[in-house]
Amino acid sequence: MPKSNVLITGANGLLGRNFLNLYNTEHSLHAVVRNTPEKPIEHVKYHIIDFSKNWSINDLPLNIETICHFAQSDNFRDFPNKALDVFDVNISSTAKLLDYGYRNKIKNFIYASSGGVYANTKQAFKENSPISESQELGYYLGSKRCGEILASNYASTMNVSILRFFFIYGAGQKRSMLLPRLVDNIRSGKPITLQGNEGLRINPIHASDAAKAVAKCINNKGSSTFNIAGKNTYSLKEIATIIGELVEKKPVFEYQDTPEQNISANIDMMEEKLHVPQIALEQGLLDLL
Repeated sequence: MPKSNVLITGANGLLGRNFLNLYNTEHSLHAVVRNTPEKPIEHVKYHIIDFSKNWSINDLPLNIETICHFAQSDNFRDFPNKALDVFDVNISSTAKLLDYGYRNKIKNFIYASSGGVYANTKQAFKENSPISESQELGYYLGSKRCGEILASNYASTMNVSILRFFFIYGAGQKRSMLLPRLVDNIRSGKPITLQGNEGLRINPIHASDAAKAVAKCINNKGSSTFNIAGKNTYSLKEIATIIGELVEKKPVFEYQDTPEQNISANIDMMEEKLHVPQIALEQGLLDLL
């Protein structure tokens, strides 16, 4: 059976690297990156394109069947100074890639969004849960929601999978992200701030489980939105306690008199149609140590 041609943007990121490592022999992979990685992955063809600069769909390879659009601006926290960078990478590139996909008759467009687009609730978010009002999303999450809207409009010409990821973590992740930051803070004795008694509730997913869910979308028929998250939900206090045991250092907590937030996902659809997460948090956290 011939291999399918898959284009992955943001291929040097956490999700992209895990996807390339898992499927570099199963598919013909074309990785779009800003810079060639120090350790290129075998059997992967790299294409140097910077989405924050002026680029053309003519820079992309031909005969692509699936686009996995994982790229996002590294400057998502620096609003409004880097607003145009976020726009170019998160919104403009999505529009161009969708146009490329339409003109080249691709089969699948897989878009990496965020679980942060949902409105706050005490219940685990389902795919049909309310979305936050645009003014409450902020610029970064607003850009992800814009990408969802752009992609969904192409559902009549290709299979569009919108994946809302919840707290992906894994080896090599930037230390500024939530779980690596928790590890570093506990090791250094820096206090962990909790809302209420337990803090934020989340169900993080290991990057390899997330990549396996993405791969299943390649063979899906039709267009769908999926939550991509871990099997079990933990409070921030519970996660910090687990990390403390792993690094043999007791976490220091500071408590805020504010309501505890819930940013966890219902993953029934993911488990039924894509992938059942396999890596337990206690196991996956070892990658961050």
